[in-house]
Amino acid sequence: MSHAPSQALSAAPSPVPADAWLWDVFCRVIDNHGDLGVCWRLAAELGRRGHRVRLWIDEPGALAWMAPQGAPGVAVVPWTPATPSPPPGDVVVEAFGCDPPGDFVAAMAARAAAGRPPVWVNLEYLSAEGYVERSHALPSPQASGPGAGLVKWFFYPGFTARTGGLLREAALVADQARFDAPAWRATHGIAPAPGERVVSLFCYGHAPLAPCLARLAGRPTLVLTAPGPATALAAATHWPAGVRHQALPWLSQPEYDHLLWSCDLNLVRGEDSFVRAQWAGRPFLWHIYAQDDGAHATKLQAFVDRHVAGAAPGVAAGVRAAFLAWNGLGPWPAALPDAAAWSDLAGRWREQLLAQGELLSQLIAFVDQKR
Repeated sequence: MSHAPSQALSAAPSPVPADAWLWDVFCRVIDNHGDLGVCWRLAAELGRRGHRVRLWIDEPGALAWMAPQGAPGVAVVPWTPATPSPPPGDVVVEAFGCDPPGDFVAAMAARAAAGRPPVWVNLEYLSAEGYVERSHALPSPQASGPGAGLVKWFFYPGFTARTGGLLREAALVADQARFDAPAWRATHGIAPAPGERVVSLFCYGHAPLAPCLARLAGRPTLVLTAPGPATALAAATHWPAGVRHQALPWLSQPEYDHLLWSCDLNLVRGEDSFVRAQWAGRPFLWHIYAQDDGAHATKLQAFVDRHVAGAAPGVAAGVRAAFLAWNGLGPWPAALPDAAAWSDLAGRWREQLLAQGELLSQLIAFVDQKR
């Protein structure tokens, strides 16, 4: 089912200040694709809105395929112990609590002493858990260390109006509206047979692929695997009759979005592709980053609770069971949810998210308030 966004959803983003700010965005890579993917999208959209960005990354290698053309206004700075610290910009964003270098923080404190403090923001991980609404936009005064006297602000992405929202480009809705899926597939050598379901697969190496494929085998299916663990897992797994697979090359961020828009079901992982699957408005399963203490199970349940709220009981139960099974947290249902009902749920969820303020406009307004 198609869910066309209302006109109000395509309103212009927050205006760029006359004296466009210089942002220092720090990213320490843990999950190569998710952490860096979020930070690059943030930096690139800041550049599109007229700001200047220095993106500090300790492992920038993945940008060679993720963003091969770079982005206007964005300078990538390799973050190493030997990297000299320039004077800090107007806004400092540390992604996911990565702790900027001590000498850089000391320079921030010196700038503050001179009467020009930068706004220091800790952009946190995305979660649907209740603590996000309670913690969003709270201050953290720095009482000791090189940043003594500064204030760090917590900024939480989220799924409700009491959070910072989700990262979304100003042009996303318009770009999706004019996207031609068959033409894009043909350009990339993807040729599904008539009536064949198309599924994208981007997962960690421990994903339970075999039982998932058994549920997909109910109808002809083409699975498109991302490079890395997904393609390696596909090569090591027995494929049932009627389900075939095709390995994809590395795709830039815009091209990965196009892949999601052109599929009937998207299996995604981490944080960046998780958000992009929701903007695609198609059925999806999230392979969450597993934590040793099991905290990911609570995080997954909190998201699913929000995602299926309001759905018919049978649909909600089926989608919940599929999410849990894909993450090894519950038994597999006999079949995946009904395709039409699942599509309707995904489209309505996208509309709900579009009705909220998007992250970057909220962040810019927040910084403007604190300057």
